[in-house]
Amino acid sequence: MKRSKRYQKAMTQVERTRTYPVPEAVERLKSMPPAKFDETVGLSLKLGVDPKQSDQLLRGSFSLPKGIGKKLRVVVFAQGEKAEKAKAAGAIEVGGQDLVQKIEGGFLDFDVAIAAPDMMRFVGRLGRVLGPKGLMPSPKSGTVTDDVERAVREFSAGKIEYRTDNTGNVHVPVGKRSFPVPDLVENITAFLDFIKASRPSAAKGKFIENVVLSSTMSPGLKLEVS
Repeated sequence: MKRSKRYQKAMTQVERTRTYPVPEAVERLKSMPPAKFDETVGLSLKLGVDPKQSDQLLRGSFSLPKGIGKKLRVVVFAQGEKAEKAKAAGAIEVGGQDLVQKIEGGFLDFDVAIAAPDMMRFVGRLGRVLGPKGLMPSPKSGTVTDDVERAVREFSAGKIEYRTDNTGNVHVPVGKRSFPVPDLVENITAFLDFIKASRPSAAKGKFIENVVLSSTMSPGLKLEVS
């Protein structure tokens, strides 16, 4: 695969055999030739879990201390007072069966879907539409909740969802390249500490096997994992 001159220049700043402390990795990432837009900075973690075992999978949500630099578009399945609170909190669409039908008709212009528990009897039929896109509301990720107002505020501000994929990897955004170095370091460190504390009891051996930091258009930097 032929890489751009910008990417090739960035690669000269990566020592393949090294693992970097988080602050040094962030500094090096930000010193690479930039793209023409504010790239998203992300983490990819390889975990020592068996993805075929349900008791070794991780799924949930986490509020990064410095946010992700983007206001997320949130829709909410709710009625009555909860619907009104969701609208006031900033949801771009709120509804019940009408919202289900709108999504079945092709509406997918949102980043997060939240549902009140009593609405899941309607939302369940959207599994084939929302599931493959990672948008299906789930209690484990904090997107099925009675406190829809709080959930809307948190996810709109940049609360992230994470889950292990079928190869035992977790991929999450941790901010924008324009973030100050200390803010990116704080977000990365907070998430890694959180994942360490979330180790499933059934997982054996080394839990976090590998962590790579990269931006949208950059090569990856392996991080030191204590």
